[in-house]
Amino acid sequence: MEAFFNEIFDYNFHCNKKLIEQCSELDDIPANAVRLFSHILNAHHIWNARLVDKPSKLQIWQEHEIKDWSDIHYDNQRTSFEIISNADNFEKRIDYENTEGRLFTNTVQDILFHIINHSTNHRGQIAVDFRNNEKKPIGFDYVYYRR
Repeated sequence: MEAFFNEIFDYNFHCNKKLIEQCSELDDIPANAVRLFSHILNAHHIWNARLVDKPSKLQIWQEHEIKDWSDIHYDNQRTSFEIISNADNFEKRIDYENTEGRLFTNTVQDILFHIINHSTNHRGQIAVDFRNNEKKPIGFDYVYYRR
């Protein structure tokens, strides 16, 4: 399980890094893309905080300046890799409160997979936003990454 999660978090790191690089080169980034990518970063941070049982420093829809994206992204990935490396049981159940204060329980495995799936979903929305604003989106298909 550790090898699998290391591989898909490498993929996630690559995709987010490419998107950060692309946005850093643009003069005009669609506002919704900024909102969605900030949300990707925030959600990843919040899920990591739940996994290590610490309070989150970020809010779910808090927007960040593009100049800060790389630092937040790197910190998220580093924390996730530490979680993966130190996990002795990916089936361990984690109790947490969602952003509305409701209590839930999921496994470490569920949460780690959710981080990746959530990020992929919103990168797809960003790609559509780019197209709608006459900007060429990056292809993020996993199979292309593996080639």
